[in-house]
Amino acid sequence: MKFGPTGCAKGATLRLLCALCAVLLVLAPDAAPAADPIKIGFSVQLTGGLASAGKANLLGQQIWLEEINAKGGLLGRPVQLVYYDDQTNTGSVPGLYAKLIDVDKVDILMGAATNIIVAAMPLIMERKKLVMALVALAINDTFNYPRYFHNLPFGPDGKAQFSTDFFEIAKSLNPKPQTIALVGADAEFSNNALIGARENAKKQGLKIVYDKSYPPTNVDFAPVVRAIQAANPDIVFVASYPIDSVGMIRSAQEVGLKVALFGGAMVGTQFAGIKTQLGDKLNGVVSYEMYTPSKKMAYPGLAEFLKKYQAKAKDLGTDLLGYYQPPYSYAAMQILEQAIIATGTVDNDKLAQYIHKTTFKTIVGDVKFDARGEWEKTRLLTVQFRGLKGNDLEQFTKEGTETVLWPPEYKNGDLQFPFAK
Repeated sequence: MKFGPTGCAKGATLRLLCALCAVLLVLAPDAAPAADPIKIGFSVQLTGGLASAGKANLLGQQIWLEEINAKGGLLGRPVQLVYYDDQTNTGSVPGLYAKLIDVDKVDILMGAATNIIVAAMPLIMERKKLVMALVALAINDTFNYPRYFHNLPFGPDGKAQFSTDFFEIAKSLNPKPQTIALVGADAEFSNNALIGARENAKKQGLKIVYDKSYPPTNVDFAPVVRAIQAANPDIVFVASYPIDSVGMIRSAQEVGLKVALFGGAMVGTQFAGIKTQLGDKLNGVVSYEMYTPSKKMAYPGLAEFLKKYQAKAKDLGTDLLGYYQPPYSYAAMQILEQAIIATGTVDNDKLAQYIHKTTFKTIVGDVKFDARGEWEKTRLLTVQFRGLKGNDLEQFTKEGTETVLWPPEYKNGDLQFPFAK
């Protein structure tokens, strides 16, 4: 077939267009690349002694991640969580955070558990990274690092706060207590809580008749409880981690500890698994909480979050209620989200400055940080377990099962004593 001049021109044009399309297809990925994700990195306790808390916290963060990416991410970029299991082992923490910073190039750091964050802080400070922590008791009292924030309601004096409410409640005892026993694990959180308890005991004029720590590996608590009973205190303050909280409570019930008030800073009594494991053995125990079913704590968005959390929790093998830390891990993400949107950046210094001066709206209420990165005002709850029968989980979803004794604005009952009854 022969082409005339017009046919040749059309053919040349067609060939030119095809060539141009081929060039554009090759260049397209470089010309319009997908936005790099904003990376938020942390180590998490998926195994080891704090796995119950670690898995629950992670689920709270993942729920936020799904929601924010469904909205298009932040600053036009998707958000990615980069995390590694630290196995509740402080020895692995510095290496994991070095990897997050140097290899993964995360934009913002998070983390949980007092001992874990303490191990990571020197590197975090050296690299001048912002870190949003959970369940880290008063560690910035030592480091005084301006890019550190802690999103749990311990308040500005965390060491003392874990016992301040306990001692306030003890004032309602009749007769008034004269002596106290202090006991806890030889670990960062417990030691910090016991420091505060000693200070509060001194303020209250209480004589300390027993003050000892046990190794974190201890599994037999009956001798500890018998030694306390031999000291004959009026009240007992315990600072413990989940496994030893269970051991101390079981031993106190089995030995028949005769004191007016028993409890304190007992990590673990907040977890659904431990609540159902101990069941009615928790009756009379006084411990701390972050949230308990109550009309006074019906913050906007909290019920919706708990519904999402509980729908996922069973299949993931994590805490079935999600009352303790998950709302605060989700709220920590909300704070980062609001700060990034407001500043239009992930620059750690600008974010830290903004977070220090801002009040944030979250599913756990308004959050405002002080100069050390702690909540400006405490909202730690002190509760007493009562009316429990057997080991059914459903009873813990009812208001009053964990009666709030302190602070006054959330109080819905008075202390029942003595513990022996």
